[in-house]
Amino acid sequence: MPPGSGLTALPAGGDGPRHPNYFLLGFVGALGVLAAWLLVEALIGVRAVLVYILVALFLAVGLNPVIEGLRDRARMPRWGAVLTVCLALVLFAAVFVWAIVPPLTEQAASFAANLPDTVDSLRRTPFFADLERRYDVLDRIEALVTAPDFGQQLFGGLVGVGQAVFNTLFATFTVFVLTLFFMASLPGILDVSYRFVPRSNRDGVRRIGDEIVQRIGAFIAGQLVVAAFGGVVAFFFLWAVGSAYALTLALVVAVTALIPLVGTTIGALAASVAVALGSPLLGLVTLVFFLVYQQIESYVISPRVMRHAVDVAPTANITAALVGGTLMGLVGALLAIPTVAALTIILKQVVFPRLERR
Repeated sequence: MPPGSGLTALPAGGDGPRHPNYFLLGFVGALGVLAAWLLVEALIGVRAVLVYILVALFLAVGLNPVIEGLRDRARMPRWGAVLTVCLALVLFAAVFVWAIVPPLTEQAASFAANLPDTVDSLRRTPFFADLERRYDVLDRIEALVTAPDFGQQLFGGLVGVGQAVFNTLFATFTVFVLTLFFMASLPGILDVSYRFVPRSNRDGVRRIGDEIVQRIGAFIAGQLVVAAFGGVVAFFFLWAVGSAYALTLALVVAVTALIPLVGTTIGALAASVAVALGSPLLGLVTLVFFLVYQQIESYVISPRVMRHAVDVAPTANITAALVGGTLMGLVGALLAIPTVAALTIILKQVVFPRLERR
């Protein structure tokens, strides 16, 4: 057709303008939504396993400096250093169980043996006598115990408790085994991860990644230092006040201190209640002591140790622990501070320098 004739050429074949196939687009879009939904459902179904893997990888990265220290100072092969660390963890768990289980068993047996005398003494008190006269507490308890379905309810409760204990032991064993494998193969995992980065940027990413691994290890070491210091202080104080379970309560304080923000409070309450069962006055003194120590730990010990370990402002630590605890509970609170430390490294070494060059 000559140019400038004013006529518009039709597409080849004489067809008009083609319209998109809306049915095909809708069908493909629906398949995409279905695939995304199935993927989300699959992730929700295996979320417990993903949490186990994440915690095990976090522990393996955190314990890696100890392994490297054993390799450098004791001239151990990596498998020997990993085995030494695992044996130390198993030994600590055995000592913890040995210190916790016998006192709990003794206290439970003593409580069961003294329960009738305790009930009789309570019935003779004016307060409990008035409570019994108004609400028939003992009659209600007796009716509950003699009910036909009491055994079924009790058995169901015991089954639930047993299942919870079994799930906890299974999760602990799974995390321990995964941590063992991750510790043994961590250098290979890091090397494979760095190979996904283009060669031109690989050295910089490796440098940042190694620093992140070092910071996570420093964070765990800092947490262990704070927890150990708190456990030692708790042991000497409880031993000074004459507690028969000073070692047990000190271990409880040390282990709970590993939990960010609320760990020291939980350990202090547990120790205070245990001491108060023998002497309410000493229990009150113990609570006051731990409240004072908690302030010293929160404002003097922990900020210095954590700032040296992860180089993150205390306000960022607190905010990260709160957000992580809200999203993922205890696991989120434990992983939040190292995550913020890693983001801080990326901001300082990657984002901020690029912004300054613009």
